[in-house]
This record gives sequence, structure tokens and C-alpha cells, in this order.
Amino acid sequence: MSRSLALALSITDLLFLAYWLASGLDKVGLIAIPADWLYAGAGEPRVDAWNWSFFPLDLAFSVTGLAAVAASRKGSASWRPLALISLILTMVAGGMAVGYWTLLGEFDPAWYLPNLALLIWPLAFLPGLMRDLSRDV
Repeated sequence: MSRSLALALSITDLLFLAYWLASGLDKVGLIAIPADWLYAGAGEPRVDAWNWSFFPLDLAFSVTGLAAVAASRKGSASWRPLALISLILTMVAGGMAVGYWTLLGEFDPAWYLPNLALLIWPLAFLPGLMRDLSRDV
């Protein structure tokens, strides 16, 4: 695994785990996240449900991404399929959020740009990863 892919996966995945930890702690009242840090419509049941619907997807890409980095460090070839799964799920999560905010006409850069980045950054690594995987077959 390239150093840049390991760094991109690690940063993205750890930030998402931190986001969900903070969101969970806020949800149960152990911390209070300022309202101006939250997404448009936060506090509305449907919008909050939409946000929480990403939890399993975000958890899946974070766990597989971190597992890919760990497998690579151990010299295991399993890092490639794990990274592929993580990258695709990352793009799916980003694409779903970008689609949602676009359909609503909500272009708050604080939410839109990070999700657009999630949709785009994996594209830098997918072609090389696919080449590597096709050689292993």
C-alpha cells in the first residue's frame, strides 16, 4: 500500500469514527455540539434520521479502511480487497450526501465540500488498485 493511500484511509476513517463518537455522545446528552456546527435541519426528526442512516455505511468504510492499513503493515495481500471495499463505500457515502444536499439546494461549504471530497478522493487510488487486483487473479 502506498504511503499516500494509507494516510488518506487513516485520516478519513479516524475522522469518521470521531464524528460518530461525538454525534453519539451529543445524542445521549454527554456533550453538546454547537448548533452552528451541525448540518442544515439538525434537530428535525427526518433530517436526523437521514444523518444517522449513514452510520452503518460510514462504520463499514472506516473499519475496512483501517483493516486494510493494518493488513498492509503486516504484509498481507488482503489489504487490496479491503481497501477496494473501503474506497467504494467512501465514494457511496459521499455521493449520497452530495446528492441529498444538491437536491435540496443546500450548498453549505462546511458540509458540501467534505462530502464532495469523499466522492472524489478515492478516484485517485482506484485505477492502480484495480490494476494490482487484476494482476493477482
